[in-house]
Amino acid sequence: MNLVKDPWLPMRLQDGTEQVLPMSQISRSDVVDFALPRADFQGAAYQFAIGLLQTVFAPKGQTEWVRLFETPPSEEMLKNAFQSVEHAFHGDGNGPLFMQDFDLLEKQKPTTVSGLLIEAPGENGIKNNTDHFIKRGIGEQMSLEMALLALFTLQINAPAGGAGHRVGLRGGGPLTTLIQPSTETATLWQKLWLNVINREDWVYDDPDFNDGSVFSWLAPTKLSDKKGTEIYEHDVHSLHMFWAVPRRIRLEVQHREGVCHISGKTAQKVVTDYRTQNYGHNYSGNWSHPLTPYKGDPKKPEAEWLSIKGQPGGLHYKIWDVLSFSSDTQAQKCAAVVSHFEVVSKHYRKALKHVRSRLWVFGYDMDNMKARCWYSASMPLFQFDPEQQNDLLVEVKYLQKLSSDALWHLRSEVKAAWFESPSDAKGDMSFIDLEFWQRTENLFFDAIAKLMEDVENERQQLSTEVAKTWLTKLQFVVLDLFDEYALSELGSERTMIKRIEARRSLSGWLYGGKDIKAFKTDHKIEAKQEVN
Repeated sequence: MNLVKDPWLPMRLQDGTEQVLPMSQISRSDVVDFALPRADFQGAAYQFAIGLLQTVFAPKGQTEWVRLFETPPSEEMLKNAFQSVEHAFHGDGNGPLFMQDFDLLEKQKPTTVSGLLIEAPGENGIKNNTDHFIKRGIGEQMSLEMALLALFTLQINAPAGGAGHRVGLRGGGPLTTLIQPSTETATLWQKLWLNVINREDWVYDDPDFNDGSVFSWLAPTKLSDKKGTEIYEHDVHSLHMFWAVPRRIRLEVQHREGVCHISGKTAQKVVTDYRTQNYGHNYSGNWSHPLTPYKGDPKKPEAEWLSIKGQPGGLHYKIWDVLSFSSDTQAQKCAAVVSHFEVVSKHYRKALKHVRSRLWVFGYDMDNMKARCWYSASMPLFQFDPEQQNDLLVEVKYLQKLSSDALWHLRSEVKAAWFESPSDAKGDMSFIDLEFWQRTENLFFDAIAKLMEDVENERQQLSTEVAKTWLTKLQFVVLDLFDEYALSELGSERTMIKRIEARRSLSGWLYGGKDIKAFKTDHKIEAKQEVN
């Protein structure tokens, strides 16, 4: 099986049906999405297709990018482009195999293929019977197609895996941000092409598809069992980032019929085991994967930048700034595909004015080797002049900071209302955080939308009216949440006094705290009230 030639990924058509199609048909007008049985596989399929297009079909410049967005290439054009890398995408057979070690690893003991799933319990979890919530036995037999996608998903997200089992190029469990059209009628091609960068805005040498600089599995693995064997960005081609292989793995393919535990469908080739060995590629230093945002240290510009990763509690607007903006002074970089779209949108505003886009953000929340959760969220993406980023970012961070401060005071006063000694109180209070971010998200993005409208009038700060509306609604939500958690039951007179005092303290900050006063002053809210 060949991943760029043969049908292997299920795709959803406009009429709601699904078909397994070859990659050369992703530009069909009736194909609207991939249709994978797992959320992480769905995200991986997008990254596979985007990486493939960037590798062999990247447009020369912005004009060609816009033309191909409006008029997708034919199936024949994509077939011809994909032929140049067919030799690197064999899923089984002799010779180098996709995302698998150059060595056969015949001396290694086979292990169950379910271990390719990031949430699968490890050997110690099974041995010690601690797999209470993530059970063993999931995916013990996969079709070759699903096994290859599981392998790709692991390689691009690889968390810490024990001694010498290397993490992914972006670190374990990185967030991926993709630009997606907001319209329901958007085709799969449009969803993919928005995340391909033209060669003028991303300059790199023409790739060699045979020497291992792009597809490392075409050459012997650079072992990392000694010092000085790290792989840095300058050691490989830029496109290598889409195809990084930190783990040494070989699938054991069986040519027999069987039911895939992932898709539930009968397959002619199945995988139940794989072999693995440690000390694969050890990626180190600063990388800038085009689908991932990064954060540095403003006080230490020479320090290593880190990819943004999933965190407990989900994906909320508190990280929206780093997903959408780049700033040297703030030491943050949104994904290169986001910056690219902003630049192209500016230069081709008329041609792309009908394109309404959003950010699709997804990834694992990892605790070292353990997957705590998979998160996926859709967030607004606003079009603005890239030169205005720094000024806009100041205001965006202002709202985020005040929101975070409000949450801190809310959580503190709820604890004060509940416990005799709040500072010693133990337990998980994240449910308050989750509820707060969810209830205030629309308030935040409504304010940002108004800010973006004002930007067109050369104003990079919220108007007094919008700032006042946002603050008033934020105050209401915070007090409403406090009342729900702390005053929903009457209790004794003693506890009621304690809760009333906590509410009074919270109100004192919400309406007279130093940060609140500063926000009102900066946005002339008091002056506006006096005029009225």
